[in-house]
Amino acid sequence: MKHSFTIALMLCLFFSCKKANNKTEVTRGLITKNAMVVSARAEASKIGNDILKQGGNAFDAMCATQLALAVAYPYAGNLGGGGFMVYRKANGEIGSIDFREKAPMAATKDMYLDENGDVIPEKSTLGAMAVGVPGSVAGVFEVHEKLGSLPIEAIITPVIELAKKGVVVTKKQEAKFKKYQPLFLKANKDSILFDLPWKAKDTIKYPKLANTLQRILKYGKDEFYKGETAKILAKFIQDNGGIITEEDLANYEAKWRTPTTFNYDDLKVISMAPPSSGGVCLAQIMKMLEPFNLENHGQNSLKTIQVITEAERRAYADRSYYLGDPDFANVPVETLIKEDYLNGRMADFSFEKATLSSHVSHGNIQVVESDETTHYSIVDQFGNAIAVTTTLNGAYGSKLYCSELGFFLNNEMDDFSSKPGTPNMFGLIGAEANKIEPQKRMLSSMTPTIVEKNGKLYMTLGTPGGSTIITSVLQTILNVHEFGMTMQDAVNAPRFHHQWLPDEIRMEPNKFNSKLVSELENLGYSINEEDSPIIGIVDGILVLDDNSYEGGADYRGDDTAVGF
Repeated sequence: MKHSFTIALMLCLFFSCKKANNKTEVTRGLITKNAMVVSARAEASKIGNDILKQGGNAFDAMCATQLALAVAYPYAGNLGGGGFMVYRKANGEIGSIDFREKAPMAATKDMYLDENGDVIPEKSTLGAMAVGVPGSVAGVFEVHEKLGSLPIEAIITPVIELAKKGVVVTKKQEAKFKKYQPLFLKANKDSILFDLPWKAKDTIKYPKLANTLQRILKYGKDEFYKGETAKILAKFIQDNGGIITEEDLANYEAKWRTPTTFNYDDLKVISMAPPSSGGVCLAQIMKMLEPFNLENHGQNSLKTIQVITEAERRAYADRSYYLGDPDFANVPVETLIKEDYLNGRMADFSFEKATLSSHVSHGNIQVVESDETTHYSIVDQFGNAIAVTTTLNGAYGSKLYCSELGFFLNNEMDDFSSKPGTPNMFGLIGAEANKIEPQKRMLSSMTPTIVEKNGKLYMTLGTPGGSTIITSVLQTILNVHEFGMTMQDAVNAPRFHHQWLPDEIRMEPNKFNSKLVSELENLGYSINEEDSPIIGIVDGILVLDDNSYEGGADYRGDDTAVGF
């Protein structure tokens, strides 16, 4: 039996209460009665929330928030990228849409290799050759057409106004601009808007992006994929050495898919199916954990970290071998998440010592995706819920910025296996299932997730974080379900990650006590507290016992919950 808790309706953003006997301080996020949007920027959350206040539903708010993030959060919000949405309607109906980027028709398996068969540095990460055919605009229009309720003018107009009015730079945004400006100069032939020495409290206006959005409002999806915007975009990419054509853009379609679902205790978890690895890996890890009494072991205790690490290790080994675009490869989802298969995967686990990754391969089955992503969660006043993870892949994607259109382009081609067995920018190893093929969608780690409890909506959540996305979502769910945390505390809690290779537990620095780290090292675990100052930036919404909502907006970013 898992913890449950009741939270009274509150009007403030945060409050804390000290428990007796110096127990842990409890932090709660914004609580609202009717609806909520949690995203990477306050401006985007507010626009989404305003759509809900006008009587729009979660799908209308999804479209508005997605486009608003392209203005307010160019680091990962986008028109030039893609993503995934998982949804649950008030009546319990579930579904998902894949608006992931695709490889251009001229793409080839060895396009990033030199004459010796070695990966050419930066070719799949920086500049025009790294760009996959964008899917975000197609995703927005597909969601609106099938599930939206407000006119498209009501959704796009406030985003255009935001682009014209401008967005105030935050301290965190200032640091990001400064960090990546050398790469902007390297990727672009001419100077771009973000080359300027922007400081916190400056306002950046986006007139070119406003013009692009105005044309999209007037002519719809076809403007981006077949109209003037498509012509400008294809020419720009080719002029910078890329291979995307007008035909590539014209052929792009978003795709509705059946979510990956599974049970854990009294929860039903609804997550993204391939070409995202998120739902499958999350299912594998949680099903491997289910026989263990994590609640008794305690949150981030030695034994809890051990068993989670070992389940993660085995799931990521399977990910590297079996997962890819199901339209191009046979992905054995049902077998990978079967209980007997997963029990076998954990059969050699012991609390006495670490399992070396060199001793762990993919499981035996007969067979006939960044740190710079972003996520938003929405629930509406009708009871619908969505979880969307969207990305340019790397920070500002390929760093290639189309000044005439006003947006960055992705570097999603790096999520393919440029050379099977060679790590990508996130250290993930890929195999033949994720090799480059024309019009194929690259494998992703994005894990937009909705959770039911006893048949009712319980939470919606997700995160950026490259390869750490899956494990960040996992730990947040466990923090609420197993350890009785509020959504805000679950989001704030220190996180760790293991992905099979490299064989190390990455831990957020200075968040885990030295005694615990030493105990893990004594058991044979390699600990890395240097390379991951931040693991995930989770945005989630929890349904409380009185049917109000608690938003968890991650302090690691500028993330903000807005609701009413």
